[in-house]
Amino acid sequence: MEHSLLLNALVYLAAAVLAVPLAKRVKLGAVLGYLLAGVAIGPWGLRLITEVEDILHFSEFGVVLLLFMIGLELAPQRLWSLRRAIFGWGGAQVLGVSAALAGAALLFQVEWKVALIAALGLSLSSTAIAIATLDERNLKGTPTGSSVFSILLFQDIAAIPMIALVPVLGVAVAEGSGQGWLGALRVVAVLAGLVIAGRFLLRPILRTIAKTGMREIFTAFALLLVISIALLMQWVGMSMALGAFMAGVLLADSEYRHALETDLEPFKGLLLGLFFIAVGMSVDFGVLRAHPGLIALLLAGFLALKIAVLLILSRAFGVPGSQRALFAFILAQGGEFAFVVFGAAHTARVFTADVASILVLVVALSMVATPLLLLLHDQVIAPRYRGNKKGPADAIETQEDHVIIAGFGRFGQIIGRLLRANQIALTVLEHDPEQIELLRKFGIKVFYGDATRIDLLRAAGAGHARALVVAIDSIEDSLALVDAVRRDFP
Repeated sequence: MEHSLLLNALVYLAAAVLAVPLAKRVKLGAVLGYLLAGVAIGPWGLRLITEVEDILHFSEFGVVLLLFMIGLELAPQRLWSLRRAIFGWGGAQVLGVSAALAGAALLFQVEWKVALIAALGLSLSSTAIAIATLDERNLKGTPTGSSVFSILLFQDIAAIPMIALVPVLGVAVAEGSGQGWLGALRVVAVLAGLVIAGRFLLRPILRTIAKTGMREIFTAFALLLVISIALLMQWVGMSMALGAFMAGVLLADSEYRHALETDLEPFKGLLLGLFFIAVGMSVDFGVLRAHPGLIALLLAGFLALKIAVLLILSRAFGVPGSQRALFAFILAQGGEFAFVVFGAAHTARVFTADVASILVLVVALSMVATPLLLLLHDQVIAPRYRGNKKGPADAIETQEDHVIIAGFGRFGQIIGRLLRANQIALTVLEHDPEQIELLRKFGIKVFYGDATRIDLLRAAGAGHARALVVAIDSIEDSLALVDAVRRDFP
């Protein structure tokens, strides 16, 4: 068992290390590299790994971590400001795409229950692929990125009633349906408990752990927090990813935000890579071989309809003309929750086994097609707008001109007083929890973490800062930090 686990880990890591750099070298993107690696090592490739379902379930934790870290970047005030975009744009996207797909299915004499569930499931997009694309192209702070994120967040919320709708339409109605009110109360109680805990318990706990000075314990608690909340949300029948997102939002204005981001980033990246590999492994070429023409038509029709609706909506959403095709391509594929919706439909006997297998394959192939659509955009569509790009560009939201002080001992305090006296914005990176608490009382922006870490400086906005003041006691650490900053932030 132990040897099998290590061997599987060896295969995954080797596949990723070989495929991803190669895919990026030929400008296909990291996501397609992971997907192709999955196809290569899976049941229809070299057959090095066969337990696809188990790996897919485990790797979904990468999506959970991704949503947690997105939540960390969205303070409750900003989330509230996005409410119209989330429910307006997100609702329009889900309803618009679902109506178009269901209408097309009904034209081909598909039973209305099958058409409805299939259309709802296919209206969802892949959070993992879309967010990874925004990150890779540095689009998170742009209007296009905000539109994509708002729609993805609504989709995560909408997936819950979609899954709940399936047994109602099925032959076998779920047992215990009379306990609906009890389930709803349980959800409300858990959500209220999360909000209260986030407001009054998490900061004192994080402060206590930070005082130990042991980074590995801080990282362990961060993972414990995300896993606990994800499992709790799953227990009440809600999306694990949505629960993790809420936890992130509750900690978004915490001084420990950047430390959590930098500690969890490696886990998120590895698990997301594993998720994409698992999706590549799950492509059932047996079904493709049995129905090649049908699947090709379904895939082409699905992508064409979804992209057409997204292009129409992008105009209504105010997405700049040069970004509309990119907006549509980022959201064109089927999503992770489609696998859950179609699995539930098969269990409830809304779908036959063949229908479920074909739709799952279409979703997986649409994920594989996304990097190719993005390549088409970069090579064919984007160059047409480069020549006449005079209008306002999508400005990335960055922090105001500020000064970062790494370390807040005696020297750092003197610099801080001078900056405040001259009304210059400052951000402090400090590892002493008591000092952090004192600075917060004076209204100074401060974050917990090791100031010598470049990833923490990057998260604090070092790339857009006016200056960096190195005020660390250790001479060796100071010199190493200066060298690293000159290299990474010239």
